[in-house]
Amino acid sequence: MPDKELRTKSDKQAIDQFINEVRTLPRHGGGQGRLIFALDATASREATWDQACHLQSELFMATRDLGGLAIQLCYYRGFGQFKATKFVTETGQLLDLMNGVSCLGGRTQISRVLGHAVKETRTEAVKAVVFIGDCCEEPVDELCHTAGELGMLRTPVFMFHEGADAHARAVFQQVSKLSGGAYAPFDRNSPQVLKDLLAAVAVYASGGAKALQDFSSRSSPEVKRLTKQIR
Repeated sequence: MPDKELRTKSDKQAIDQFINEVRTLPRHGGGQGRLIFALDATASREATWDQACHLQSELFMATRDLGGLAIQLCYYRGFGQFKATKFVTETGQLLDLMNGVSCLGGRTQISRVLGHAVKETRTEAVKAVVFIGDCCEEPVDELCHTAGELGMLRTPVFMFHEGADAHARAVFQQVSKLSGGAYAPFDRNSPQVLKDLLAAVAVYASGGAKALQDFSSRSSPEVKRLTKQIR
């Protein structure tokens, strides 16, 4: 159908544009930029899981052109299940890891995500943490304390909020602020927004604040709002 063909063409143009942009970023010495990609894999997110995997796969296929990004997949689900993979640098590796995850009912474990990020960055610097979730069922003070630790370690957390849960919004905003990161909402009916936000964090983790500023100047309003929050 014409509308479907138009959307497909538009998506391809957006990906091509992103690839062209990241190819121009400077490559920094001192090792690869490390990024933790954390996901809420509880049952409430099952409806958007396949869509998210598709978008994130396309995004990280593009990041290979940055020449310096290692990504660790981290997720929680079920009764206390928490998993952090090794850091990978190949598209196929990350895609296999993501496709191997299915959603399972359970409570949130954001505190374990943040605590894990502290442990990882104390071992070797983590440039950024991305978290995608829709709710929070944990003590706020504990989350804020650990987020503050990450802020001291200069590991910002980018909290991407699916849906409109008011409590989650307030908590996610506090976590992002205390860590020196940023908060951004997205809607399951607007996949382009999530794609743009993920692209922005990939650019930040690979090229730093200056690269993000440059990327933001040519990107969507959502990315501009995200960039303004960075310390």
